[in-house]
Amino acid sequence: MSRAVFLDRDGVLIEDVHLLTRPDQVVVPPGVPGALRALAAAGLKLVLVSNQPVVARGLVSEQEVCAVHRHLEALLQSAGAPALDGIYFCPHHPNATLPAYRLACDCRKPRPGLFLRAATELQLDLGTSFAVGDRITDIIAGARAGCRTVLVQTGMHQEKPIEASEPLDTTIQPDHTCADLAAAAEWIVGEMKNQQ
Repeated sequence: MSRAVFLDRDGVLIEDVHLLTRPDQVVVPPGVPGALRALAAAGLKLVLVSNQPVVARGLVSEQEVCAVHRHLEALLQSAGAPALDGIYFCPHHPNATLPAYRLACDCRKPRPGLFLRAATELQLDLGTSFAVGDRITDIIAGARAGCRTVLVQTGMHQEKPIEASEPLDTTIQPDHTCADLAAAAEWIVGEMKNQQ
């Protein structure tokens, strides 16, 4: 079983763009490739987990989201980052425009379905893994999956929580809060060394 770091996409791996629908909107912040290198060098699998309600709204197809992710991977690797070990996204929304995507699924964060699926498919030990996000719903999903959690303060941490199909458990708080993914990687690597 491997350890992993689960990474939210918008606001963590890339700059948060309202309703991102095209590859040319993807911008990787400067510290991200180095942070991913440090996390991978520490022995962590790198797994993207993201809510993508743009699909449920009918703005893009699931295939177009995958095209955005292929472009993101190309940008990361051209900047010297290691390849991501898995990419998982939820296309659903409880009040979706498209009826096919209108459901209270298990994969939309704050529910932990994406984490659980990745753990099964990639043979991951959730109890020794980490989750990094910029919203409390990312933190709740990671905690519910059994991971330690890091909230990065990249702007969206101050926004109101996203719409969920259930009340949010406000007793769940991050294990650590820091500025960005680079700082999160530094803390995670330090925590791993302390556990050895």
